[in-house]
Amino acid sequence: MKSVIRLASLLLWACFSVQGGDWPCFLGANGDAVSEETGIARSWPEGGPPELWTVALGPGFSGAAVQGGGVFAHDRQKDGTETLLCLDLDSGATKWSCGYAGEPGGGSYPGARCVPLVDGDHVFVAGTFGDLVCIDRTTHKVVWRKNYWSDFGGAEKLPRWALCQNPAVWEGLLVIAPQTESVGVVALDKETGALRWQTPALPGRFGYASPTVLSVAGEDQIVMASAGPPRLDLFRRRGRKAKASGGAKAAVRRLPPPIPPGAQGVVMGLDPRTGKILWEYKGWQCMTPIPRVVSVGEDRLFLTGAYEAGSVMIRVTAGGGGYTVEELLKTQAFGTHIHPPILREGHLYGQCTNNTGRQDGLVCMDLAGNVKWKTGREPAFDKGGMILADGLLLAIDGKAGYLRLVEATPKGYRQLAEAKVLGTQRCWAPLALSEGKLLVRDQKQLKCLDVSGE
Repeated sequence: MKSVIRLASLLLWACFSVQGGDWPCFLGANGDAVSEETGIARSWPEGGPPELWTVALGPGFSGAAVQGGGVFAHDRQKDGTETLLCLDLDSGATKWSCGYAGEPGGGSYPGARCVPLVDGDHVFVAGTFGDLVCIDRTTHKVVWRKNYWSDFGGAEKLPRWALCQNPAVWEGLLVIAPQTESVGVVALDKETGALRWQTPALPGRFGYASPTVLSVAGEDQIVMASAGPPRLDLFRRRGRKAKASGGAKAAVRRLPPPIPPGAQGVVMGLDPRTGKILWEYKGWQCMTPIPRVVSVGEDRLFLTGAYEAGSVMIRVTAGGGGYTVEELLKTQAFGTHIHPPILREGHLYGQCTNNTGRQDGLVCMDLAGNVKWKTGREPAFDKGGMILADGLLLAIDGKAGYLRLVEATPKGYRQLAEAKVLGTQRCWAPLALSEGKLLVRDQKQLKCLDVSGE
């Protein structure tokens, strides 16, 4: 009976909080970069899909969230000023904004990183330097604020590429992973920011993958991945190339420090109520994990990364008072760098271009590990964002700024249209789709495109 009541409550909450066209957080309402919208145009006018509006932003990689006709965008300036913007979906006009002071500076790949998370009356924003802010959608003021790095024992020096984790929500909790030397994952009260639980430091090194709530072995779990040891062979390979071109000193400087004991990374499942570690898997090691773990059904989880980590599929089952982790697949034929792959009808689609020289482009692979097709360098796609809607992939070429419309089919790469819509510098922000309107971002602007078939 309790399960029935809980299910009814969740359905009622969903009816009031998320509309059919909403995209309220990183990768959408279901966290899988899949939209339920139909009626997406299968061809575009000359020049590409109509541009509805453009808003100037500072540099960054933060995609938009959409809820209730409002577009939520995180902007950051070099002086440390952080701003949450709420824009009108139809016109791009500013409905309201909330600004607050952050840490000045830029660092490597400066700018906003995370997608705002819209949940009920609040919007949660995670900043590059660890600022975690809860903003009231009615008063447009800060409700509470923490620093999920320094408040949990983070060192004075931030990780190399700062912080870029998107928080997750489970019932009354906001979950994020500081991954400091003393604290791994924390859960905060959504309303007050009070600490509800925290785990000890995670095995391995600091990683950039976001915690995600998935159904595993018939129950909700928080699944998290930490980083494995540096790949010394990759650094040596780069060193040989640098030496051949006369850059031996620079190559030496890039060598990582000695690998400390316990640096082996881990993928784990946590009880969202308490933070208790339920299971661990160490058979996949990625020195810089960025894509979050993906559920592919039947208690199977798909782990993928760049830096020649490749991909692994595991199955987690419950029984005998514990959990069993079974490795089902391990392959080097598929590995996405920034964005998690998208699942459709038993096939994964991912942008498998990374900075170790591998240029597989957009790749389609079935769940047995068979690659159905790949684009290679023509076109390359290069780390751009991608979503699935109405059987179509809407994918950004992260280097060239092209938007491509591709049929999601294992029968071959079928591009229906392409258009130059963004600049040519690091167009890596995740996309958002609501009411036939596609939100895309580069280092200077947020743009809204009409991709509906109307």
